Amino acid sequence: MKYMLLIFNRPGFLEELTEDERTALFAEVDGIMKELNDSGEWVGGEALADPSATKTVLARGGQPAVTDGPFLEAKEHFAGYLTVDCESQERAVEIARRWPDIRYGGRMEVRAVMSGSGTEM
Repeated sequence: MKYMLLIFNRPGFLEELTEDERTALFAEVDGIMKELNDSGEWVGGEALADPSATKTVLARGGQPAVTDGPFLEAKEHFAGYLTVDCESQERAVEIARRWPDIRYGGRMEVRAVMSGSGTEM
């Protein structure tokens, strides 16, 4: 079953870390990614650009309108995602629990990816 692990971070948390802490965090991420690749569970994923570069499309007066950025007073932002193919939701949660950003105020959301029919969810 495929799962998307959505990464939410506190804005600016990386800048608060020392160079050694950043190096250790990225090494930990690299280790998890290597493990997932070696086990065949890695499907894909990407980091996302800073929210200040975001465009939001929503309806205004029944018509699509585009605004700059999310500009919400948020304690966190959507920073990226991983897609994994695991035996169970428990395994996907285990991967998310190990993601180092969580220790710095981030969070991970684990969601099953619907198959083509979309009716089983």
